[in-house]
Amino acid sequence: MKGLPPLIWLQAFEAAARTMSFTAAGQELGVTQAAISQRIRLLEDRLGQKLFVRHPRSLSLTPAGQAWLPSVLEAFSRLAEGTAEVFGPRPDAPVTLRTTPVMQQNWLAPRLLAFHRLHPMVAVRLVSAIWPEDFGPEGADLEIRYGSGDWAGMETVSLGEEAMVPACAPEVAARLEAPSDLAGETLLHAAGFAVGWPTWLERAGIAGVEDDCPTLICDTQVMTLTLAAAGGGVALTHRRLVESRDDLVQPFALSVESAERFWLVRPANRQPREAAEALWDWLSDRLDPSPS
Repeated sequence: MKGLPPLIWLQAFEAAARTMSFTAAGQELGVTQAAISQRIRLLEDRLGQKLFVRHPRSLSLTPAGQAWLPSVLEAFSRLAEGTAEVFGPRPDAPVTLRTTPVMQQNWLAPRLLAFHRLHPMVAVRLVSAIWPEDFGPEGADLEIRYGSGDWAGMETVSLGEEAMVPACAPEVAARLEAPSDLAGETLLHAAGFAVGWPTWLERAGIAGVEDDCPTLICDTQVMTLTLAAAGGGVALTHRRLVESRDDLVQPFALSVESAERFWLVRPANRQPREAAEALWDWLSDRLDPSPS
């Protein structure tokens, strides 16, 4: 682009600013320390300002270098994301699957092991995501997301309808004969779900009982289920996640349907690699609660 310094100069600056070492930057880019130093000097001459302060045994960024670095990092990040979005990862790269920790542990793990037994040479890389902004077409071949399924530019397959149910350890369930017995029990909340404890308690006819209950709020269902299994309270979670565990029980039959659900997701405008297509087909064929 007109007016921009050469890309190799920008790469030298980004690597040196990130590592704070011309030597480390050279090793990363496959050139000598002298080559990095020369590229930085040429870049500084082009910009008309120093970017680094050269100390006897170290480097530091000048105010101008500190101010410019975020823009350079963002530019390289966006370039990498755009390349992956359009062209996908290199053919021999592992199939990257991104989803929440709770889905990895409770739904995905047995299915992934079965897939691996049939396709031992397909490398799969799991990436954890918690919040909606952690997801996106960049950097992943497949995702399992939670929501309404209306993501632009994405192909989606529903994992099935979702219902929220209380779950707790058997010893806690032994003292819960009716929903009203929840008064005084610790309620474990997982943030970020449309259906939470207030909705379930209202449907059970005991709205407001949460005001009489100790509360623990977690940012993942993994933690709420861990606490519940340890006897630390009652979690409200997806029914499919309870059914796959033997350390948790449902103390009540009442479940509350949710408009949100889990979805198998991949970019619609990218030609999937053969290995990624194999994993997509495998998971698509095993969307029932119990893996085969």
